[in-house]
Amino acid sequence: MAKVLSALMRSFASLARPGLWRYLLAPAGFSLLLWLGLAWFGLGELVAWLLQNPPMTLLASWGLVWLATFLAYLGGWMLIFALAYLTTAMIAAIFVLPWLLEKVAAREYPELAALGKDSFVAAAWNSVVATGLFILGWFASLPLWLIPGLGLILPLLLLAWFNRKTFAFDCLAVHATEAEWQEIRRAHAWPLFVLGLVLSLMAHVPLLGLLVPALSALAYIHYCLEALRQLRGGALVSITPQQIQESST
Repeated sequence: MAKVLSALMRSFASLARPGLWRYLLAPAGFSLLLWLGLAWFGLGELVAWLLQNPPMTLLASWGLVWLATFLAYLGGWMLIFALAYLTTAMIAAIFVLPWLLEKVAAREYPELAALGKDSFVAAAWNSVVATGLFILGWFASLPLWLIPGLGLILPLLLLAWFNRKTFAFDCLAVHATEAEWQEIRRAHAWPLFVLGLVLSLMAHVPLLGLLVPALSALAYIHYCLEALRQLRGGALVSITPQQIQESST
């Protein structure tokens, strides 16, 4: 937990640089306008679809039409803001994160040599897959909303998984070798998920939550690069063909 808090504190400290704020605001503003515009035309159809499917039909059969209608509208708006968040996260992961990674790595982790592969296509595909799986998971969880509390807990857990899946890989793709990435994913699986869960909680603050994807990119950059630095023993690393040579101390 200490490493998670450290990554978050470093991220907040990085926000003291005014130039970073446009990278938080631009994706959020674009996604908000896009999905509010789509909601204006499509919310009624979405609510009608939800009312025609479980668990809303089950509630209606029990005579709880008012509850089914309420949950349908709640679910519709939750889905709209979830899609706005996912759109912001994709923009942050594909376009914002590479810029942040370059600046933060050069400023705060200059000893880390870039030994991975800088693949725009791989990063974009990773984000698309994470988004698709998140949407499938969201719809699959709808019947579980009838269980008290799960309607709040499951979206948090899904978004925590999405944050880890989207940002952890992209943050290390440039700097870590495949073996280093696998080791960090194994050794830091739980902290990476906890970091995603904390950011998931922040994402549920209305409107302000749309700033969280870019902040998530920043937080995962700090966590992952620090984990890589510790994995390499804090040593300076130089590149030779197909090798990593760590300087002895």
